[in-house]
Amino acid sequence: MHILIPGIYDINTYERKSIRPVAAKDTLLERYRQRRTDDIIVMQNKSPVWNEDSQSYVLNFHGRVTQASVKNFQIIHDHDRKLIFSDYIVMQFGRISDECFSMDFRYPLSALQAFGIAMTSFHGKLACE
Repeated sequence: MHILIPGIYDINTYERKSIRPVAAKDTLLERYRQRRTDDIIVMQNKSPVWNEDSQSYVLNFHGRVTQASVKNFQIIHDHDRKLIFSDYIVMQFGRISDECFSMDFRYPLSALQAFGIAMTSFHGKLACE
Protein backbone atom coordinates (compact mmCIF):
# COMPACT_ATOMS: atom_id res chain seq x y z
CA MET A 1 0.00 0.00 0.00
CA HIS A 2 1.31 3.45 -0.92
CA ILE A 3 -0.01 6.64 0.65
CA LEU A 4 0.40 10.05 -0.95
CA ILE A 5 -0.34 13.29 0.89
CA PRO A 6 0.57 16.91 0.14
CA GLY A 7 3.88 17.98 1.62
CA ILE A 8 4.36 20.71 4.21
CA TYR A 9 4.55 24.11 2.53
CA ASP A 10 5.42 26.37 5.45
CA ILE A 11 7.51 24.80 8.22
CA ASN A 12 6.63 27.62 10.66
CA THR A 13 2.84 27.27 10.36
CA TYR A 14 2.78 23.61 9.22
CA GLU A 15 0.47 24.45 6.35
CA ARG A 16 0.05 21.78 3.71
CA LYS A 17 1.01 22.45 0.14
CA SER A 18 -2.14 23.24 -1.81
CA ILE A 19 -2.39 20.83 -4.73
CA ARG A 20 -5.25 21.71 -7.07
CA PRO A 21 -4.79 19.86 -10.34
CA VAL A 22 -6.22 21.47 -13.45
CA ALA A 23 -5.24 18.60 -15.72
CA ALA A 24 -4.98 14.85 -15.14
CA LYS A 25 -1.17 15.07 -15.33
CA ASP A 26 -1.14 17.22 -12.18
CA THR A 27 -2.97 14.83 -9.83
CA LEU A 28 -1.09 13.33 -6.88
CA LEU A 29 -1.19 9.87 -8.44
CA GLU A 30 0.06 11.01 -11.84
CA ARG A 31 2.82 13.11 -10.29
CA TYR A 32 3.88 10.07 -8.25
CA ARG A 33 3.96 7.90 -11.38
CA GLN A 34 6.17 10.48 -13.11
CA ARG A 35 8.41 10.69 -10.00
CA ARG A 36 7.58 14.38 -9.49
CA THR A 37 7.33 14.03 -5.71
CA ASP A 38 9.16 17.17 -4.58
CA ASP A 39 6.13 18.46 -2.63
CA ILE A 40 4.44 15.12 -1.91
CA ILE A 41 4.96 12.93 1.16
CA VAL A 42 5.13 9.28 0.11
CA MET A 43 4.53 6.55 2.70
CA GLN A 44 3.96 2.82 2.51
CA ASN A 45 3.21 -0.17 4.68
CA LYS A 46 6.14 -1.65 6.60
CA SER A 47 7.13 -5.14 5.54
CA PRO A 48 6.96 -7.78 8.27
CA VAL A 49 10.04 -9.74 9.29
CA TRP A 50 10.32 -13.51 9.63
CA ASN A 51 10.13 -14.85 13.18
CA GLU A 52 11.76 -18.26 13.64
CA ASP A 53 9.92 -18.96 16.92
CA SER A 54 6.42 -18.54 15.49
CA GLN A 55 7.41 -19.54 11.94
CA SER A 56 5.53 -16.53 10.59
CA TYR A 57 5.99 -12.95 9.46
CA VAL A 58 5.45 -10.42 12.25
CA LEU A 59 5.39 -6.70 12.98
CA ASN A 60 6.14 -5.25 16.41
CA PHE A 61 3.10 -3.29 17.58
CA HIS A 62 4.58 -2.78 21.08
CA GLY A 63 1.54 -4.35 22.76
CA ARG A 64 -1.03 -2.10 21.05
CA VAL A 65 -2.33 -4.85 18.74
CA THR A 66 -3.15 -8.20 20.31
CA GLN A 67 -4.65 -10.37 17.57
CA ALA A 68 -3.23 -11.50 14.25
CA SER A 69 -5.22 -10.23 11.28
CA VAL A 70 -4.78 -9.48 7.59
CA LYS A 71 -6.03 -5.99 8.47
CA ASN A 72 -3.05 -5.19 10.74
CA PHE A 73 -0.50 -2.80 9.25
CA GLN A 74 2.13 -0.17 9.99
CA ILE A 75 2.93 2.86 7.81
CA ILE A 76 6.45 4.28 7.40
CA HIS A 77 7.99 6.95 5.18
CA ASP A 78 8.87 5.65 1.74
CA HIS A 79 12.56 6.50 2.18
CA ASP A 80 12.64 4.19 5.26
CA ARG A 81 11.31 1.14 3.36
CA LYS A 82 14.75 -0.46 3.05
CA LEU A 83 15.37 -0.17 6.78
CA ILE A 84 13.96 -3.35 8.28
CA PHE A 85 13.96 -1.91 11.79
CA SER A 86 12.69 1.60 11.00
CA ASP A 87 11.80 3.29 14.30
CA TYR A 88 9.53 6.06 13.01
CA ILE A 89 6.13 4.46 12.57
CA VAL A 90 3.78 7.10 11.14
CA MET A 91 0.67 4.99 11.72
CA GLN A 92 -0.31 1.57 12.96
CA PHE A 93 -3.67 -0.14 12.85
CA GLY A 94 -4.66 -3.55 14.11
CA ARG A 95 -7.14 -5.87 15.71
CA ILE A 96 -7.41 -6.01 19.51
CA SER A 97 -10.57 -8.17 19.71
CA ASP A 98 -13.16 -9.68 17.38
CA GLU A 99 -14.84 -6.33 16.70
CA CYS A 100 -12.36 -3.76 18.05
CA PHE A 101 -9.34 -2.20 16.41
CA SER A 102 -6.61 0.16 17.59
CA MET A 103 -5.25 3.04 15.50
CA ASP A 104 -2.21 5.16 16.40
CA PHE A 105 -0.94 7.94 14.17
CA ARG A 106 1.39 10.92 14.27
CA TYR A 107 2.89 13.65 12.15
CA PRO A 108 2.60 14.15 9.20
CA LEU A 109 -0.88 12.56 9.20
CA SER A 110 -3.99 14.32 10.40
CA ALA A 111 -6.73 12.45 12.27
CA LEU A 112 -8.95 12.48 9.19
CA GLN A 113 -6.19 11.15 6.93
CA ALA A 114 -5.33 8.38 9.41
CA PHE A 115 -8.99 7.39 9.76
CA GLY A 116 -9.39 7.25 5.98
CA ILE A 117 -6.31 5.05 5.66
CA ALA A 118 -7.61 2.74 8.42
CA MET A 119 -10.94 2.37 6.61
CA THR A 120 -9.15 1.15 3.49
CA SER A 121 -8.01 -1.94 5.40
CA PHE A 122 -11.59 -3.20 5.34
CA HIS A 123 -11.99 -2.81 1.58
CA GLY A 124 -11.39 -6.08 -0.23
CA LYS A 125 -10.37 -8.04 2.88
CA LEU A 126 -13.79 -8.98 4.21
CA ALA A 127 -13.51 -12.62 3.13
CA CYS A 128 -9.82 -13.08 4.00
CA GLU A 129 -10.25 -14.19 7.61
